[in-house]
Amino acid sequence: MTLNSVDPALLAQLTAAMPGAIREAAPRYLEEPRGRWQGLAGAIVAPDSAEGVAKVIRMAAAACVPVVPYSGGTGLVGGQITPDGPAPILLSLERMNRVRETYPEENVMVVEAGAILSDVHDAAGAVGRLFPLSIAAKGSARVGGLLATNAGGVNVLRYGNARDLCLGLEAVLPDGTIWHGLRRLRKDNMGYDLRNLLIGSEGTLGVITAAALKLVPRPAGEGTALMVVESPAAALSLLALARDHMGEGVSAFELMHRQGLEFLAETMPELRQPFAAPPEWFVLIDVGLARGLDPAQALETLFGEAVEAGLVSDGMIAQSEAQRRDFWEIRERIPEGNRRIGAVSSHDISVPLGAVAEFMVQGGPAIAALGAFRINCFGHLGDGNLHYNVFPMPGKTRADHVDQREAIKTVVHDLVHSMGGSVSAEHGIGRLKVADLETYGDPAKLAAMRAIKDALDPLGIMNPGAVLRAR
Repeated sequence: MTLNSVDPALLAQLTAAMPGAIREAAPRYLEEPRGRWQGLAGAIVAPDSAEGVAKVIRMAAAACVPVVPYSGGTGLVGGQITPDGPAPILLSLERMNRVRETYPEENVMVVEAGAILSDVHDAAGAVGRLFPLSIAAKGSARVGGLLATNAGGVNVLRYGNARDLCLGLEAVLPDGTIWHGLRRLRKDNMGYDLRNLLIGSEGTLGVITAAALKLVPRPAGEGTALMVVESPAAALSLLALARDHMGEGVSAFELMHRQGLEFLAETMPELRQPFAAPPEWFVLIDVGLARGLDPAQALETLFGEAVEAGLVSDGMIAQSEAQRRDFWEIRERIPEGNRRIGAVSSHDISVPLGAVAEFMVQGGPAIAALGAFRINCFGHLGDGNLHYNVFPMPGKTRADHVDQREAIKTVVHDLVHSMGGSVSAEHGIGRLKVADLETYGDPAKLAAMRAIKDALDPLGIMNPGAVLRAR
């Protein structure tokens, strides 16, 4: 099916049908955080209801015009913009930002897709609950985009990905019908699971407009520690020891490398560094324990046993909430430090936990064989998700290595694939990784994905070119 650009007639129809919903083409709608692409939009429309979204989709289908859903714009794989082809309708969910209902006794909250993650955190906190999904971009990321990409973040170890924190959805399908699936049920086996089909589909099968989210009781006591480890292998042993001690009380277990601290010192010298001299490897451990248990004491006991076992050589336990925030700020500012330095090639990967240490052993020499580079590896060690990013040496920029980016990516992704890992752990496929999905994806899965796409979106109007190559 040939797709068309938004023309003056369609723009006039949208303007008449959606008073107050048409937006000016501000740069924020047409850029992505890494600056890889500049987007196109024939019209930017921001409905304030599911019915409004359905109206836009029906008009787009009638005109065979593509629709690109836009949430918070924080995605890192280009799923929220289209750099070429017919000028689409960019469908922003920003006006659909309400918390519709809160059910603290059920540990459920119903929110619209445009709700900002930090606002959801605040709304949950207001009723004594916690929505545990958290990422560095929580102040701008919106629920619809988080679900559309099945976002992970720092608490996956304990609470799971976005998919695990969603009970039901409201969504507009590619023909403009509304699926009313906002069920608050923990058990529901009535046929195919459309919820999990739409979560992670990146707007290619429909537009999520609202979600029933799982809340959890706020832990009675929380604690955070930084501990210096000798190696990633030692960090994995420390994780196992921590879970032996505290079980599911371990909320986050983040691995960081000296290079990350050095980048922060170079780009944000005002940021307080936790160590006088950056260690080669260290971890951030966050715990949330039930009433009657002392997180600080549990972390002290863990630290003592880890020192005796030769896993840890130094560390510090947060003594106040302010110090906890300081520890977390180091972790959350590392991506910004990376952006300011400018990566030659960035990789959002996962490997089985048992393969993490060997991946590190093989990865460094494989990159060094291509030239002199700096590697900053950090990430959510508890779930095997690493951000393995390659940077130029001091005095050079990523522009000096543009011709090597593909070779670096191939080396990293081939190694990940050989270890049974994934080349897209939590950021999705978007447009950036379509070729990677074709290279490393299972053929049977790819064929099934194409069949689903063709069945639900026969016109191919929903976010064409994302996840699956447009045709």
